[in-house]
Amino acid sequence: MDNPMHDILVITGPTATGKTRLAAMVADRMGGEVISADSRQVYRGMDIGTGKDLSDYTVDGRRVPVHMVDIVDAGYRYNVYEYQRDFLRVFEDMSVRCVFPVVCGGSGMYVDSIVSGYRLVQVPVNAQLRALLAGRSLEELTEILSQYKSLHNKTDVDTVKRAIRAIEIADYYSHHPVDERPFPVRNPLVIAVFVDRETRRKRISERLRSRLEEGMIEEVQRLLVGGIHPDDLIYYGLEYKYITLYLMNRLSREEMVQKLEVEIHRFAKRQMTWFRGMERRGIAINWIDGSMSDPEKTAYIVAKLYHT
Repeated sequence: MDNPMHDILVITGPTATGKTRLAAMVADRMGGEVISADSRQVYRGMDIGTGKDLSDYTVDGRRVPVHMVDIVDAGYRYNVYEYQRDFLRVFEDMSVRCVFPVVCGGSGMYVDSIVSGYRLVQVPVNAQLRALLAGRSLEELTEILSQYKSLHNKTDVDTVKRAIRAIEIADYYSHHPVDERPFPVRNPLVIAVFVDRETRRKRISERLRSRLEEGMIEEVQRLLVGGIHPDDLIYYGLEYKYITLYLMNRLSREEMVQKLEVEIHRFAKRQMTWFRGMERRGIAINWIDGSMSDPEKTAYIVAKLYHT
């Protein structure tokens, strides 16, 4: 098979649109491997609640390799900087092996960190600077931020806390050279799977019931018994937050299921908002109808890889 016109494929979209199985099928067709872009599937022991669905990576009896899953212990707070760092390590290894990378996941920040073409920098806390800024008004902080040649994103100055962090980041950039090497992902093809709102809501509800039956509550219980602090599980949000609150007797089971279902629907809406924001910033996203069969979607994506 000839080389595709794109150096990487990204399959994304809101939750419950069938991304994982599709990514595995395309990767199998391309002789490639999958790189997860899911902010919670990085954690070991968090399987049902994050929807790892590892069986989806077996296509016609062949196991498609997947990376960036089960790489840190539950309880750790992994971040987008670490994700980009680890992603680049995997991407460069696959490039050396001439293996085509298929990124799959709905974590907008993680996907964005791959396709936007900039290198993230881990900016440490500057206690001295924070002490200097303490007590300043939001207006004063915004003025201070505007004095830096390299401005942090101004949308992050809606609160004093964010403004101080923005100044901290801008100050760090002004004293530390940024890695100027070209970002290795140069020509991504971004595919986003969509389904209509009612179908998505139905899938989310059905999937929640299924995961509860599969033992999602027991999974969270095991994590708590294993020593994970409740605050850490609550930090992970959605299933882990509400089931933890239920297990702490702060919610009834009925309240837990009801609140969780509402929050997953809201999460899907936030994902769509993030993707639309990426488009407004000039990132080309090719939307594909999730009601098509997997073979139809696979054929469409492979054609796009070679003919766009």
